Formats: sequence, structure tokens, C-alpha cells
Amino acid sequence: MRHPRHRRPAARRGLALIDAIIGGVMLGIGLSVILTVSGRSLARQTDGEKRVVASWLADELLSMVLVEGPDQYSRTNNTSGRFGAPFDEYGYDVDIDSLGRGAPYRVMATVTWSEHPADVIQVESLIALRVVRPEDPEPIREPFEPVDREERYFEDEFGDS
Repeated sequence: MRHPRHRRPAARRGLALIDAIIGGVMLGIGLSVILTVSGRSLARQTDGEKRVVASWLADELLSMVLVEGPDQYSRTNNTSGRFGAPFDEYGYDVDIDSLGRGAPYRVMATVTWSEHPADVIQVESLIALRVVRPEDPEPIREPFEPVDREERYFEDEFGDS
């Protein structure tokens, strides 16, 4: 005895194909969103890294002005230019203004790393002159007690107190 074939209704024939097309479209949209978000995230991370390096370089410029003195810095160093390798993509400008006799100098260090106006770090500080009198002895710049860095490190690392 033969069993009659059951035919699917005409409306259900293309349902699997429509499901596959909708699934493919949803998968494509999801992947494009993920790629867009990850691309933006990578760009922001790179920008953050460049800002951190620029901040370090600006701090180094201010430290050099502090060490050499604001009145001597521009005599012995360039106040604008590019940093050396590996920071040769960064440029700098140091602006030193006297605020008058007896007042500290206003020092602004500017670090740039591209032509975009937002890619700039500016740090401003007031730095007083280093007053060194010839009759004053050179100050002792050693700690009162020797510092054993290895002991301090291992003490913190292993919890020994």
C-alpha cells in the first residue's frame, strides 16, 4: 500500500530561505558594529598613548628649565624644535616669560605630535630663579640613612615586615 505524499503548504516553502537571509543580514549588521566599535577603540587607545608620551616630554622640558634655571635655559638650549629618536614625531616649544623683578618666571611647555589642532599638550608652571651665593657651601644631597631598594622590594613582594 502506498502512502500519499504530504505536500507542504505553499506559504511554508520559502520560510527556511527567508530565515537564512534574515540571519545573514543580522550577522552582517552585528559584525559591522563590532568592527566599527573596535576601530574607534583602537584609535582612542593610540591617541591616549600619544598624549601620555607628550605629557612625559612636557614634564621633562619643565624639569630641565627647573634644573638649569629659567634665566639660563634659553641660553644653552633650543626653545623650539623636535625631540630626538625615538620621539622624533613630537615637536616642542618652551616659552619663558619674566613676570618682573623678584617674581617667578612663567614657563609654558608645549608638545605637539601632528598637524591636528587637538594634538597638543600644554603645561604651564611658575619657576623661581635658583639663587646660589658663592659663600654658601654646596648642599649635601644624600639621604640621612642609606636606602636598600632590594630589601624594600622583597619586603613588599613577599609580605615580610
